Amino acid sequence: MSRRVLVVDDEPLIRWSLAERLRSDGHVVTEAGTAAEAIDRAGDGVDLVLLDYKLPDEDGLVVLRRLRDLDMDIVVVMLTAHKGVETVVEAMKAGAYDYATKPFDLDDVAHRVTRALEATRLRRELRTLRDGLARPFSFASVIGESEPMQQIKGLVRKVATSPGSTVLITGESGTGKDLIAKVLHYASSRAARPFLNITCSALPENLLESELFGHEKGAFTDARQQKRGLLEQADDGTVFLDEIGEMTPALQAKLLRFLEEKTFRRVGGSSDVHVDVRVVAATHRNLEESVRNGKFRQDLYFRLNVLRIEIPPLRDRGADIALLAQHFVETFAREFKRSVPGITSATEQLLKSYGWPGNVRELRNLVERAVLMTDDGILQPTDFETIRGAAGSAAESDKGAFVLPAAGVNLEEVEKNLVVQALERAGGNQTRAAKLLGLHRDQIRYRIEKFSLK
Repeated sequence: MSRRVLVVDDEPLIRWSLAERLRSDGHVVTEAGTAAEAIDRAGDGVDLVLLDYKLPDEDGLVVLRRLRDLDMDIVVVMLTAHKGVETVVEAMKAGAYDYATKPFDLDDVAHRVTRALEATRLRRELRTLRDGLARPFSFASVIGESEPMQQIKGLVRKVATSPGSTVLITGESGTGKDLIAKVLHYASSRAARPFLNITCSALPENLLESELFGHEKGAFTDARQQKRGLLEQADDGTVFLDEIGEMTPALQAKLLRFLEEKTFRRVGGSSDVHVDVRVVAATHRNLEESVRNGKFRQDLYFRLNVLRIEIPPLRDRGADIALLAQHFVETFAREFKRSVPGITSATEQLLKSYGWPGNVRELRNLVERAVLMTDDGILQPTDFETIRGAAGSAAESDKGAFVLPAAGVNLEEVEKNLVVQALERAGGNQTRAAKLLGLHRDQIRYRIEKFSLK
């Protein structure tokens, strides 16, 4: 396959000599004698640029930077009459792939071009693969138009521009904390590097330590060879620590040291390993309460809580339920090759009336089952039999007057009794309980904490 090469030099004889040599190798060659011509012709699309260090209208390094702005994957080989180390270092820092000094051997330049074109091919293949991996985790993958989700999207965009800062994602199980972590990674400058994740509650302490930090040969009975941990494997990328609240105190201390110093030691190791990794942690637990109870280190909590994203439960995102349901219907209809266009308005009302204790994950699973089990056609409430009774019971429990305590009980006891009744009627749903009492969710949360009703 012919490659497109742009030769940029203000000396016509040099341009002609290089162009003829490269054309004989089967390349398509374009020539430019000035910086302005180079930028203009590079805009038509090229695979490689042979760029003179000194041009009549602009410094070659300035042109190099502008070419990189046009196409980050473009490969540039600098042509220079200066053999000084400073010149070469300057060019490499600006993004040059290679350099050749004048007077040069045409065969040597041709060899450098061949190597550089292979680098171009690999870079573009990598970008294509990376874009394919990132596509499911773009901002568009965060479904929701409700006010809470608009705020979340705006916050995620801001946090993604700070790829070195630690992030703490909180929210109930099933709200999509792992999705937000992936969107953060693929929207950041670390997107080309690995995204690795581990669930801290899934492994015992010794295995989790080995998975995170790696181990040396002979560190323990089954350590037959050295192993690089996730932090090492994800160098320049992101490590997602799910369920961070389940991590043991000993590992919390080791993680804190890494976050502060960016160094760690493998299990059984005696030397420090330095890596540049962004840590994104997530938990469904109340870490402030865990700190008060002595189950989570306060200093680690402060270190993790640099940038915090709290994902609201699905029951607080009523406006998003139909959007999410439609998205999942389309996803599973394609996967199962079913003709299921969406949901009826009655089905939408049913879904909105349900409390969703399992949040978005529960909705996704129910829609998957409904699409798989239904006859082709729009989904009806009968396709969601498993939640119809629960939704109806919740609606019925909202009716009726509250029972007041007997006379003589102090006001605080009355208040506590009403909160208890509201929570019972709402099946523990704080948002619904707050509505029953005419309160905001934060107000009922305060009373739940105040009366120790958790």
